[in-house]
Amino acid sequence: MSIPLMLLTVLCVVGISLGQLLFKKAAMALPVQAQLGDWLLNGWLLVALALYGLTTVLWVWILRSAPLHLAYPFMGLAFMFVPVIGWYFLGEPLHWQTLVGGGFIVVGVTLAAQVTP
Repeated sequence: MSIPLMLLTVLCVVGISLGQLLFKKAAMALPVQAQLGDWLLNGWLLVALALYGLTTVLWVWILRSAPLHLAYPFMGLAFMFVPVIGWYFLGEPLHWQTLVGGGFIVVGVTLAAQVTP
């Protein structure tokens, strides 16, 4: 995988991770007894869905140039990005086990990215 393609792939994962943060914000904005209108008018949800749509298009474009076995392991980075972003922006708990596990994922992604097609 070329460096620019790797960077685009990481950008895609960051977009997916931010989408998760927006989905959490959407969930927090819904009333307990949410009606259909609450869902349809939830700005956080609409932005999250738009971001997911854009990152899906980017992902398809990435897969035109990269084999799935090289590109897909990068999606594992979301297991590190989402908890860190959630901690920073939402005050979610962040435990050392999450960071160590995420470190293993980063090592795995690095190893998988070294495979030549």
